[in-house]
Amino acid sequence: MKSKKKKNLTPIFTIILIIAGILGATWLTPKLVDTWSEIFSSRFDEKQEYRLDAPSQVLPLAKVEPSARKKQLEAIANSKEKSLDRARAKYLLASDLLTEYKGGEALGYLNRLEREYPLLAPYVLLRRGRAYELTNEEKKAQKTWLELIEKYPNSPVAADALFKLGNYEPQYWQQAITSFPTHPRTHDIAYKLLKDNPQQLNLLLLLAKYDKSYKSNEIRDRLVKKHYNELQPENWQVIADGYWDKGLYKKASDAYKNAPVTPQNLYRLARGYDVSDQKSIAKSSYQNLIKKFPEAPETGLALRRLANLSQGEEALSYLNQVINKFPEEAPQALVQKASILANLGRYAQAKQTRETLISKYPNSDEAASYRWQVARSFAKSRDYYSAWKWAQEITTNNPDSNVAAKAAFWIGKWAKILNQNAQSQEAFEYAIENYPQSYYAWRSAVQLGWKVGDFTTVRQLTPDVEKPKVRPLPPGGSTAFQELFLLGEDQDAIDLFQAETNSKNELSVAEQFTEGLLQQIQGNNLQGINLIWSLKNKESEKDQQEWEILRKSPEYWQALFPFPYEDIILKWSKERKLNPLLVTGLIRQESRFEPEIKSPVGATGLMQVMPATGKEVASQINLKNYSLTNPNDNVNLGTWYLDFTHNNYNGNSMLAVASYNAGPGNVSNWVAKYNLNDFDEFVENIPFRETKGYVETVFGNYWNYLRIYNPEMSQKIGLSKK
Repeated sequence: MKSKKKKNLTPIFTIILIIAGILGATWLTPKLVDTWSEIFSSRFDEKQEYRLDAPSQVLPLAKVEPSARKKQLEAIANSKEKSLDRARAKYLLASDLLTEYKGGEALGYLNRLEREYPLLAPYVLLRRGRAYELTNEEKKAQKTWLELIEKYPNSPVAADALFKLGNYEPQYWQQAITSFPTHPRTHDIAYKLLKDNPQQLNLLLLLAKYDKSYKSNEIRDRLVKKHYNELQPENWQVIADGYWDKGLYKKASDAYKNAPVTPQNLYRLARGYDVSDQKSIAKSSYQNLIKKFPEAPETGLALRRLANLSQGEEALSYLNQVINKFPEEAPQALVQKASILANLGRYAQAKQTRETLISKYPNSDEAASYRWQVARSFAKSRDYYSAWKWAQEITTNNPDSNVAAKAAFWIGKWAKILNQNAQSQEAFEYAIENYPQSYYAWRSAVQLGWKVGDFTTVRQLTPDVEKPKVRPLPPGGSTAFQELFLLGEDQDAIDLFQAETNSKNELSVAEQFTEGLLQQIQGNNLQGINLIWSLKNKESEKDQQEWEILRKSPEYWQALFPFPYEDIILKWSKERKLNPLLVTGLIRQESRFEPEIKSPVGATGLMQVMPATGKEVASQINLKNYSLTNPNDNVNLGTWYLDFTHNNYNGNSMLAVASYNAGPGNVSNWVAKYNLNDFDEFVENIPFRETKGYVETVFGNYWNYLRIYNPEMSQKIGLSKK
């Protein structure tokens, strides 16, 4: 991952000199960057007349129920002064009326609205046609849709008009298939036609290529089963990529056999068999890639995969090839090699391999992980200066690594133990400034005395929560799409964005972030969060630069830490006297706000309540006819149990959260075994890797919800919208 160099903490040798009476180094000033909307979006309508994200009376009403917003919209719509808000109000009123099948009343707002609202003119005509249809004026409806196609032949909205017209004259459906293959309405047409005649290869291939929904898996299956011998290599490429993107790796591998021979295709073929536990086929497939493309980047990764499938000297031979030929893969290969050598009892060679990692790849994530292991080993032996020195190397050489925030925090802790209070404060401030989203930023804030709650006090806090009143302006998509999104016209926005992006093999940073927003408004919070989270894995320098800019915006963090079911969470948190943002952080970790999600062992819903636990708690609170997939019931039961775990540990939220994950028996054993005098050390000592990560993630989530949605902390941390 490439990003701007973070400023360094005061070096350890300077700290030692401080002890001798010499002053240390100072902070560097971070570089200022542009905001996301300036980089990713025009922010203006197509004629550059209106700023889409300007203050608005209409946009806060976008998601208010039609009956509740009607009077306010009517007042704006009847204004004598022409404005973007007046056009928006008329449009929303017409949309509400059409939903109620009141076509005649809708026509009053739609009349000549396209002149006043050119940004959504095609949609005005589409709705006017629908209004005529509702008043049984079918000829006027068809004439209006034909006008739309004539005036805006290249607009994706024309596909909607062609779909409508096709209900009267079928030839219009063929026009949609030819002109708008990426549009969801065209896909609806294709599915309808295939129902009557399932053997239309051209329609099957169209859907396999452009329909990104899970429904298209059935189409790929049909192509493979019924049309195997008719498919060309480029068709197999589409089928294989579709399976791969949907996580159907075995099917993808079978399809890649027939696709064009490229390094990526051969790697995916092998990897698909690998993750499908067909190890012998995977091994021969990796070897085939290495033979055909010995210099390709994918070959370096294939050699590492082969090492995982091999043992002893054979595995070492593959890793040595990686180390000698593929520098991008070499750090991970060195780690693998050191582990194998240690398991073989060749400890001197293992040590030499780790030293090679540090000397040749000092800036790698693998070097950072090794440095952290060494630092922790020194700390356990109470050699805090040596621990400090090794951790300092991480903040200097590996500021973007996964352990950098942890290293910065522990530098502060070790400095405090050594009575170097100024350096301790510097380290905690560094952690907050450079890793503000991390669990360790929260732990640093606690050490600095900020009123953010510690493990023993966080439960009692009831921070103010302030959510944005309007949706964020999406950085991706056309201005028409952005306007529809801001208005809350969700289905039209989703359809338009899909029409604009379905032909792309890979979305840009702005587009992938926007797709994440669209998944969230559909209630697919898990998928939306994952799309936004995975932006950090984009590899090109341009993508990394855009991601770095994007993540400096409050909108990015609000999307990565969404706050659905706010009313339910606030209600039951208040009832149980729990910090609502701690509850929200736990829900995000447990379910990503998916109310019907189930774990392999049966834990269900937002707070992943086990059926037996739910039954027991329901009897305690006299809750009858409940459902674990009902958000209100689930949070009711889950917060009762979280309150119960808090009471078991005298209000210690760290132990309560650990118990929520690992059970009270395990936590009791840990309390008996480990010292509770230092909560941070206790968390480090939790022997269950899952539970340790769970505690850190839940409290990291809590911290993020606090810094994002609490006005005071948002201002303090510098996340407030400028």
